[in-house]
Amino acid sequence: MLCQNCGKNEATTHIKQIINGDMAESHLCSECASHLGYSDVFSGFGLNLSELFGGLLGDTLPSISASSAPRCPRCGTSFNDIVREGKVGCAECYRAFYDKLLPSIQRIHGKIKHSGKTSHSVPAEVKVETKEEKIEKLRQQMNEAVAKQEFEQAAKIRDDIKALEEGGEN
Repeated sequence: MLCQNCGKNEATTHIKQIINGDMAESHLCSECASHLGYSDVFSGFGLNLSELFGGLLGDTLPSISASSAPRCPRCGTSFNDIVREGKVGCAECYRAFYDKLLPSIQRIHGKIKHSGKTSHSVPAEVKVETKEEKIEKLRQQMNEAVAKQEFEQAAKIRDDIKALEEGGEN
């Protein structure tokens, strides 16, 4: 795709703007993007994400020599590669380097067990009791009523159990 501004160079910067609910897209080459003021968001901050994450991983462990470093069985990435690049090679790397990655993951995330996301506005799904579960619950209530010598209550519960067993839903 060519730059929408100059029409000469390949577009490398893609900008989406939403103004008053209307989305506008622009596709610009790097020269036009920098001329119009669109540059790397993190430029000027001296921020390199690979250095940041690599530093987080590398602070905790001593360096391992490249020749003796264990490697991921799937992608061949070593732990030193992960520290240097600041990213894991594949999903299997998490298993292969679990012990080495765990302290850093705990430090970054604060905990190691993912608790998921749930909406607080949506109520939890209500479990519907089966007929057998209702009968068992009523039997326990009946036994408790008998133990307390509340025989009238026990008789009512007994009748409810019979109604359920005969196919009613009480």
